[in-house]
Amino acid sequence: MPPPPTPIPNISVLLNLVPDRPSSVLQSLAQHPSLASEQDEHGYSLVHAATSYAQLDLLRELVRNYGVDVNLRDEDGETPLFVVESEEIARCLVEELGADIDAKNSEGMAALEKIEGEGDYPEVVEYLRTRSGPDGIASTSTLAEQQTNGVHPPPPLPPNVQINLGTVQEPPEDGPDPEFRRRIEELAARDDFQSDQGQAQLRELITDAVRGVAADADGDSRGSAQRRVE
Repeated sequence: MPPPPTPIPNISVLLNLVPDRPSSVLQSLAQHPSLASEQDEHGYSLVHAATSYAQLDLLRELVRNYGVDVNLRDEDGETPLFVVESEEIARCLVEELGADIDAKNSEGMAALEKIEGEGDYPEVVEYLRTRSGPDGIASTSTLAEQQTNGVHPPPPLPPNVQINLGTVQEPPEDGPDPEFRRRIEELAARDDFQSDQGQAQLRELITDAVRGVAADADGDSRGSAQRRVE
């Protein structure tokens, strides 16, 4: 006489196996994959149980290989993140599996608010706080500021507007006198510039310019001396 067929497990049986026999849960799911997303009469699921009992491998298998929603809600509107008891599992849920840290339960509370209010698992509270804004709500801008040390990029330019950056050299403070420059250019443009008379006028013009510079320098030095005396 053949042995009786193995009864099909139900979600309640699998939930009871999670704390001590997670491998048995995976064996059952291999035969009955539809049970991976099943929930009991209170909405409790295998992802909730795997989170609560810190069964990391089972949790990853449920979400990655069986496609269970990491934000599956129970009858109180709570996702698995609400029942997390260790920082390692919290990190896995948020950073690996994409759990929604903003998810609110039926009372309008996020996971951080509830866990912190119950006074349990301070390491979980501290981790969730680092992933959240000051009001307990996850803030991508907060994370962005941490990554950029608070340095904000400039706002985008309006359409059809562009800025070309370059360097501008400032003219020297002691550049040539415009009047002297003009007189030199006028002299150089004359037909007799290369003649003895033109060259003599050029030497005279240069001599006048040198005397003027010397006089200005002497005046500046006297002024400085007077200021020191005063």
